[in-house]
Amino acid sequence: MNIDWDNFLWPYNEAVRELKVKFRSLRQSFLTKGEHSPIEFVVGRVKTVDSIKEKMERRVISPDVIETDMQDIAGIRIVCQFVDDIYKVVDLIHDRDDMEVLEERDYVKNAKPSGYRSYHMVISYTVYLPEGSKKLLAEIQIRTLAMNFWATVEHTLNYKYQGSYPEDISKRLKSTAETAYKLDEEMSLIKDEVQEAQKIFTKNKGKEK
Repeated sequence: MNIDWDNFLWPYNEAVRELKVKFRSLRQSFLTKGEHSPIEFVVGRVKTVDSIKEKMERRVISPDVIETDMQDIAGIRIVCQFVDDIYKVVDLIHDRDDMEVLEERDYVKNAKPSGYRSYHMVISYTVYLPEGSKKLLAEIQIRTLAMNFWATVEHTLNYKYQGSYPEDISKRLKSTAETAYKLDEEMSLIKDEVQEAQKIFTKNKGKEK
């Protein structure tokens, strides 16, 4: 089965574009009202063709079931300041009418053996194309700034070691993941102070000459 990758990926590119706009607008709505936004920033991507092909081969996914068996072709990452914010974002997503949550995996409370922490959601999202509406799957990852830093470094190292880390690297990764989570816990203890300081900063922003 030959796949026209440009046509196949177009709806996913549109979904990522729309979802980024929606979540960034949600962040702005909190800020406009002078409230703390549980969303710090939002990024998104569509898997490359090479990445899709590699996953198809590794997980033995046939071309005719890619759309249902590969849940992360469209990916959105929402980064938060505090751990509590993660669960606020989860609730906000559940409350929306324009997307349906199909699966959830809480790696924040139940970290992976590597130390990885993040909250994963698989949603069904509808895009509107010239030929009509199309439902597709997208994965949303929600994590703190500290979790995101660790995951970015781990992802980079994975390219070098292909998941087979030397023992010392593996131990250090797990140790730094625990340190990152301790940082999140400590920051949560002074969350109110941080948020109050941010309000003062935002209020005074632009007043300085």
